[in-house]
Amino acid sequence: MRKIDLLLSEYGESHQNVTNKTIHWICVPLIFFSVVGLIASIPSGLVQSIFGEGNPYANWATVALILAIVYYLTLSITLTLGMILFASLCLFVAEEVSATGTPLWAASLFIFVIAWIGQFYGHKVEGKKPSFFKDLQFLMIGPAWLMHFVYKKLGIPY
Repeated sequence: MRKIDLLLSEYGESHQNVTNKTIHWICVPLIFFSVVGLIASIPSGLVQSIFGEGNPYANWATVALILAIVYYLTLSITLTLGMILFASLCLFVAEEVSATGTPLWAASLFIFVIAWIGQFYGHKVEGKKPSFFKDLQFLMIGPAWLMHFVYKKLGIPY
């Protein structure tokens, strides 16, 4: 069995309850976005000097997402394509939030806290601890777990 199948299966073991799954469909993408927003809020003078002054996507979040994409590539090329699309959307939305004058770090921190409260509530309903308590790698598997359901629905092998 492929590593991605094992990871998705193990992650799915603590995500059987319908309420918990629904909460995850909302909160996991919000947490992913909020982490992107928080990392994008870190001053990025060094990154911009390397990748281009004035480029709104030359920031630490882009660097972190490139590393995340490398991780996903080790698991599944097709899932990686979906994660690239979602990561790009998160970068775009983070830039749009910044353009409104709203402090990106504040909006991201608010979303992060609320979404994690939701996640822990979902696991309370489930009666099982979050998977990342066992292995931090599952923080990266959550978004891929949702993406694999999208792929199944569209008939795309992952």
